[in-house]
Amino acid sequence: MFIVLLKFLANRANAKEHMESHNAWIKQGFDDGIFLLVGSIEPSQGGSIIAHNVSLTDLEQRVNADPFVSESVVTAEIIEISPKKTDERLGFLAS
Repeated sequence: MFIVLLKFLANRANAKEHMESHNAWIKQGFDDGIFLLVGSIEPSQGGSIIAHNVSLTDLEQRVNADPFVSESVVTAEIIEISPKKTDERLGFLAS
């Protein structure tokens, strides 16, 4: 499982220009069964993603394809987590 932090850079003003393609990229992550959750880092610092069912290499490639990343609107940090114990509702993450 991974947490992806997308933090705004100085080029943040260009986010509007790439928002439609960024949202399409997010939709594709959900459609592919990789993204579990996408949300904002508050207050207005960027975005975050919880991802699973993907290798680190494949996730890095996917994140680098995000228009916000490729156009330097955000910088991406990927944190890998190896779940050891979960609430039963999230048990699928520990497998």
